[in-house]
Amino acid sequence: MPVPFQVRFWGVRGSVPAPGPRTQRYGGNTPCLEMRCGDELLIFDLGTGARELGDALSAAGTPSRASIFLSHYHYDHLQGLPFFTPLFQSRFAFTLHGAVRDGRSLKDVLAGQMVPPYFPVTMQQVVRAGLTYRELVSGQQVEVGPAVVRALDLNHPGGNLGYRVECGGKVVVYATDVEPGCEKDLELVEFARDADVLIIDAMYTEDEYHGRKGAAKLGWGHSTWESAVHTANAAQVRQLVLFHHEPTRDDAAMDAFVDEVRKHRPEAIAAIEAQTITP
Repeated sequence: MPVPFQVRFWGVRGSVPAPGPRTQRYGGNTPCLEMRCGDELLIFDLGTGARELGDALSAAGTPSRASIFLSHYHYDHLQGLPFFTPLFQSRFAFTLHGAVRDGRSLKDVLAGQMVPPYFPVTMQQVVRAGLTYRELVSGQQVEVGPAVVRALDLNHPGGNLGYRVECGGKVVVYATDVEPGCEKDLELVEFARDADVLIIDAMYTEDEYHGRKGAAKLGWGHSTWESAVHTANAAQVRQLVLFHHEPTRDDAAMDAFVDEVRKHRPEAIAAIEAQTITP
């Protein structure tokens, strides 16, 4: 029997939350998504979208364990950590995966997000769930039940891991926060080769990125939709999913953004909060 494989988006916005009526349809929470591979729950990043995911898991009660994969530790990918309610319940257990950065362990980096004067309580004071920390390097492979997860270093200030998840003969690649224009571009193409779904940073247009419209974004660590299309075409992926949306781009502008992309990739979509896709 084929293994069920689903992806659900809980946060799709980049850099900073953008709540409000102008972003209601696509969503304003920062990155968080879940993948269900058979009975296994895999969570990718803990942006503000993790709060609603945590509330849903707490209400359901099952599964009581999950594997969390962190791409990197910039605020927009960790803002939901202190508000992820399963962490405060002893019936849950999580295995956290991420890279060592600047000589700091995964455990130290996460604990450092919840310390005075930036936060009123520490992780040590409030976390009751069982936590296991697994540090990853580029090229490493992790098996989680029927899922196989591989990591790849992407081009982003301070470092960032992309993930390729294989489950039941299907492949989903999660490549948020990646800037084109270096030797790692070809590595990402091979990493995404023949994937069923490529979820990739498409924060800007070329005009925005190069400063022909507003301030230039070179060196900020993010991609354009044109580069995302190029990567998807070169890797021969089946479906392109635009991710890490620019916080100032409202729903109407996102519609126009997607329409432009679909002139080149008719199947392309922009990730929407609460949306579920099946590879």
